[in-house]
Amino acid sequence: MSTLGRGLHGRVLDALGPAITAGEYPPGSVLRTDELAQRFDVSRSVMREAVRVLESMHLVESRRRVGVTVRPKAEWNVYDPQVIRWRLAGADRPHQLRSLTVLRSAIEPVAAALAAKHATAEQCAELTECALGMVANSKGHRLEGYLFHDIAFHRVILNASGNEMFARLGDVVAEVLTGRTRHEVMFEDPDPAAVTLHVRLAEAIRAGDAGHAEALTREIAEGALQELDILAP
Repeated sequence: MSTLGRGLHGRVLDALGPAITAGEYPPGSVLRTDELAQRFDVSRSVMREAVRVLESMHLVESRRRVGVTVRPKAEWNVYDPQVIRWRLAGADRPHQLRSLTVLRSAIEPVAAALAAKHATAEQCAELTECALGMVANSKGHRLEGYLFHDIAFHRVILNASGNEMFARLGDVVAEVLTGRTRHEVMFEDPDPAAVTLHVRLAEAIRAGDAGHAEALTREIAEGALQELDILAP
């Protein structure tokens, strides 16, 4: 597809995706591709490609002689990073943040315990580097720099767990961390206690202390849930 085609296709998705996830098109709504192509001033082929992407996310399904039908929320691919991004940008943000944070609290402590057993020397070094980067960006309203290292930190843990299912959740965790920052669901500077916990977690994993790594990660997760209670009730 040409650069122009990708731009048009992206423009359609940027409008339809958030509208569907925000409930502007309730489940069962029928979208006519010809009408949508006219509305967005794009070709039918561009519109069909956009619909295929939405189908891959299980947001819609296409049927001959019926059109494009919006699927029930229970059928959406809620782990798709783009779906997460769209939901975090809408009115569903508080529920989505809480749901994702609870997921993290269930998965990451176990992943951290496994990482303490399986992390390579290189992964331990990466964790330490990320933790130090978080410390360096934890003051002075440097949230974007902090976010970069925070995402990398949690990706390393999920990968170091040695469990491919956990590792695939790296993009999900990245989206919730990004959403907390971009939508200002955080304090102006990260909680110093949380920053210290990340440093201690890197040390526990490097020391091979699975029990301590799991406990520290649970404490980090509990802190994230408490932040939501304060900032996004």
